[in-house]
Amino acid sequence: MNFLDKILQEKAREIEQMPEETIQTKTLRPSFYEQVQKNPEKMHLIGEIKRASPSKGDIQPTIDILAQAQRYQAAGVSAISVLTDTVFFKGSIDDLRAVSQVVDVPLLCKDFILSKKQLIRAKNAGASIVLLIVAALSVAQLQELYVEATALGLEVLVETHDADELAIAEQLGAKIIGVNNRNLKTFDVSIETSVALAPTKKDVVYISESGFKTPKDVEQVAQNYHAVLVGETLMRAENPAEVAKALQVQRL
Repeated sequence: MNFLDKILQEKAREIEQMPEETIQTKTLRPSFYEQVQKNPEKMHLIGEIKRASPSKGDIQPTIDILAQAQRYQAAGVSAISVLTDTVFFKGSIDDLRAVSQVVDVPLLCKDFILSKKQLIRAKNAGASIVLLIVAALSVAQLQELYVEATALGLEVLVETHDADELAIAEQLGAKIIGVNNRNLKTFDVSIETSVALAPTKKDVVYISESGFKTPKDVEQVAQNYHAVLVGETLMRAENPAEVAKALQVQRL
């Protein structure tokens, strides 16, 4: 069984035990999409809070995530991603809830979302963006969750891994589309995945995710992407704010 299948199997069990929540009033955050559209001249950066991963094991399991989030915001990131999966990434919904109290930027709930219960939970914990992964959902599920998330006032990052999935995301009408350079079955990473796809659909914000270590890495995708999502490099950096600033290279 590959990584994705293992994660989805565990996630289905988790959702069964997850209580139903009702929507609570939350402070509105700026629109990530609008922020990127208004500032096309630079590569926008989503800094990620990531304690561990299935392939790398522990990254920074005991890090002060609030201080890390504040470092990201001080460095000018356009959004912060918080891993909320516990079993495989050692995150939690409480991480998202805590981070939401100390930063003002858009917040992405990074998880394997299969149910409306998770959307409501993410919203209540302070998320303004949620992740929907094409590889984890049928087209019907993807459409249903996209509509439900949008109705909740959430922005949606639709994640893809190949040309077929990219076409599905574009046909869905997604405004924010990610290309993950990490193969979710093997967890191998190659920036060439994003380079090869080179999406250009107008009025869509494209994000290249995973594998970025240096400004030169980011420059490889700057022509066709508006943002990069970076986790491990920032989590391991001695000075994450300095690295975060350096990764925000010029596009135009």
